[in-house]
Amino acid sequence: MKNISLMMITAVAMILFIPLIINGLGKYNVPVNVKPIPESAQSQNTVKTDPSSRDGSTITEYTVDEGPEIKVFDAQNNKLMKMKLEEYIRGVVAGEMPAGFEIEALKAQAVAARTYAITRMLAYGGKGCAEHQGADICTDPTHCQAWISKEECLKSWSPVEASEKWAKITAAVDSTNNMILVYDAVPVMYPMYFSTSSGKTENSGDIFSYQYPYLRSVSSPDEQVAPKFTSSVSFSNDEFAKKFNQSGYGIKLDKAKLSSQVKVLERTEGGSVKKISAGGKNLTGMNVRTILGLNSANFTIEFRKNEVALNVIGYGHGVGMSQWGANVMAGKGKKFDEVLKYYYQGVEIKNIKSIYK
Repeated sequence: MKNISLMMITAVAMILFIPLIINGLGKYNVPVNVKPIPESAQSQNTVKTDPSSRDGSTITEYTVDEGPEIKVFDAQNNKLMKMKLEEYIRGVVAGEMPAGFEIEALKAQAVAARTYAITRMLAYGGKGCAEHQGADICTDPTHCQAWISKEECLKSWSPVEASEKWAKITAAVDSTNNMILVYDAVPVMYPMYFSTSSGKTENSGDIFSYQYPYLRSVSSPDEQVAPKFTSSVSFSNDEFAKKFNQSGYGIKLDKAKLSSQVKVLERTEGGSVKKISAGGKNLTGMNVRTILGLNSANFTIEFRKNEVALNVIGYGHGVGMSQWGANVMAGKGKKFDEVLKYYYQGVEIKNIKSIYK
C-alpha cells in the first residue's frame, strides 16, 4: 500500500507540475520549481511609518515580514553583505529613486525592485549575481540595482529632512511588503526600469535581444519636468571619427566625409535609433550611445563644418517603467498598482508567498 500510494502521489505531482515547468522555462526563462523559504528564515515586525508628515497624513501602522536573508555584494567596498530582503529593498528604493518623488511612485519602485531581487536569489531558485560568485545580487546599478544604506542616506540628506525622507521610503516599502510582479503565473524576470523616457517607452526587443510580452512600448507623456529630459553634446570631427574608429567594431571613418559615412537607417516605435550605418558597418543606437557616452539612444545628428552635434531625448535604455513617468502618473492621482500595470503590460501583483510555496 505504501508503494502504491507513493506511486500515485508521484504521478499526480508529475501531471500538475511538469506542464508548469516546461511552460515557464520555455517562454520566459524563469524557474518556477523554486524552493520554499522556511518560516524560520523569515521575521515579522510591526512598525509605524509616516509617508509624508507635511501633507497632513497620519502615521500608519504596518505589520512587516522582513523576509529571508539576501546576500548582497557591495561593489563600492568590495565585500559581501547579508541582510533581510526588505532592508535591501529600502536601500534600493533610496538608491534608485529620489525620496522627493510621490509616495505611489516610490511604492511602484519598491515592487519592481523586489521582483528583480527575488528572481535572482539562490534561495528562491534564482542563479544569483553573474558577476560575483556566492552573491544573490550586487550594488552596481549597471549590472544589478543601486543600493544605499540608511546611514549613508541620512548623512547625504539635510538634517531637517533626513528622518522624514527615510520614513517616506520605509512607508513605501512596508506598505508593499511581499508584493511582486507576476506574468502568466510566473514572477517577472526582467522588471526593467530607467530614469526618463522621451515621451514613449521602448519595446524590449528593439533595444535588447528578446521581446518580453510585458515590456511593450507605451506612451509616457509630460516628462519634460525631468532634469535630463533633453541633453546635447558635440564633438570635433576628428574626435567623433576617433571614437568610432577605436570602438572595436572595425569602423574606419574619414573626418572629412562624416556626413556621407554616418546615416540613421531605422528608428524604433519609441523613437530611439534602432539601426545606424557608420563607415559601412551597421550598429544599433545602443552601440552608438555607448561609444559616444550619450544619455539615451534617442538622438539626432547634425553635421556642421568643424563639429558633429547630437541632440538627445530621455535618459536610460527606455525599456519598462520610466521613473519620472511614474512620478508624473502618481502626481495625477494614479496608485502604484496602476502605474505598474501601465508600464508592465499584462502583469498582476501577487504576494511572494502565493507564488513560492
